[in-house]
Amino acid sequence: MEMPAESPFRVFFIPFFVPSHMNPMVDLACAFAMQGVDVTILLTPANERLIKSTIDRTAATGLSIRSLCFPFPSEEVGLPEGVESLSTVSRGEEEKIYLALDAVNGSIGGLLRLHRPSVVVHDFLFAAVSSMVKELGIPCVVFHGFGAFPLVILTQIESLLADVSKISNEGINVPFLVRGVPDKVEMVESELPDFYRTRHYLNENLHKFNQSLEDCNAEVVNTIYDIEPAYCDLYSQMAIKPVFFLRPFTLGLINENGSSSKKEISAWLDMQARGSVVYVSFGSFNYISREQCRELALGLELSGRPFLWALKERDFAGDGENLLPEGFESRVQGRGLVCKGWVPQKAILGHLATGAFITHMGWNSLIEALVAGVPMISWPLSYEQFVNERFVTCVLSVGLRMWDGYRSSLPEEAAKAVVKAEDIARVVGRFLPPGCGDDEIEALRERAARYQPLIQTTVEEDGVVWKDLTKLINALKAYVPGDDDLG
Repeated sequence: MEMPAESPFRVFFIPFFVPSHMNPMVDLACAFAMQGVDVTILLTPANERLIKSTIDRTAATGLSIRSLCFPFPSEEVGLPEGVESLSTVSRGEEEKIYLALDAVNGSIGGLLRLHRPSVVVHDFLFAAVSSMVKELGIPCVVFHGFGAFPLVILTQIESLLADVSKISNEGINVPFLVRGVPDKVEMVESELPDFYRTRHYLNENLHKFNQSLEDCNAEVVNTIYDIEPAYCDLYSQMAIKPVFFLRPFTLGLINENGSSSKKEISAWLDMQARGSVVYVSFGSFNYISREQCRELALGLELSGRPFLWALKERDFAGDGENLLPEGFESRVQGRGLVCKGWVPQKAILGHLATGAFITHMGWNSLIEALVAGVPMISWPLSYEQFVNERFVTCVLSVGLRMWDGYRSSLPEEAAKAVVKAEDIARVVGRFLPPGCGDDEIEALRERAARYQPLIQTTVEEDGVVWKDLTKLINALKAYVPGDDDLG
């Protein structure tokens, strides 16, 4: 008599509607699949198109992974059909993407009841999902798209908001100390996340996010323990449920088909001197003003350094006409490469020619720079990016601020504080090829380079990240309905 086949261990992943959240969760989903787990990623149609090639490429290796679509509530939230991501809406319509979080609860709940997965892993922004999953009697894991340092700092800042308001009311943007953390971390009111400074979905629904953390069974933080051990330990103490620190980088283990743009960029980088190129990117959904964009172009030109600038339409407000100074691209031809659209950021950072990274301080970009051992020039714009900057410049000391003057997380304020071309050139011009820079730059390079082998060791197939992943999967498989958390 044949024994019935054992049911597969099926895990559903639910990422938020923006590449900076989707990409690390898809990375984690691929890691689960590589451990023999049957993986399904829940996505809306437009967001599925963004990562379908990655899912298909992974499935082609024989791993059990697929996507499952649910409708985006375009009409309900007042967005055009097909506009389903923070990376495709204007700044003024971002709240509509957040409102969709509540509007899709019915669709997600219906899919979970229909398919009854073994486990659900969801972005922390889907606050209602934890309670849905709890009612189904299956374990639930909350995924945080950024690291332990910003999680700890933001938690501490929330307790100081009354003091910050007092500073703001006095009209003085003076630094205040974030208490209860391992390092000296100072913030100013204008650089706090915008969701603390204005009416915002995230701040207004803070109680829902906290309830979700109570209803879940575990948390996963998108980081590597060895780069921030003190903050990982502190967050583990602060959290209600067990915390796992996982950043597997599986996408680097799965062969990626070369695109024409990737080949063109690689060929250009191959012609540059080792460590000479300054890479510039502000992520997938950040704005800089048209005036600031032109000053940046002039600053890069004045610096005399080779540069590669990933320019997206979301980097500026408007239609993009006359964005760059007249004749700019012809004047920098050969020394500078302006790429309009998607670029292979990991490959660029990992190229031997890349010597510095002007970044908005998004958590994924920060981690990718550390993986490549590349020092950073920080230019935070919004959300928790000014907090992340403190981690790079004050804790790890692997980066410099582009500008020490007034800055703001609110775009209308930031637009009034334009960093001039001369100031940009002064900072960028210091990043000469290795061995040619001043003592501070050489020290930054040396410290940044130390993280490459450290991270490589942790993410290797027998490294600590994979061991922790196995520990999490085994705990999920051993889950007994009714348990509050994983043993």
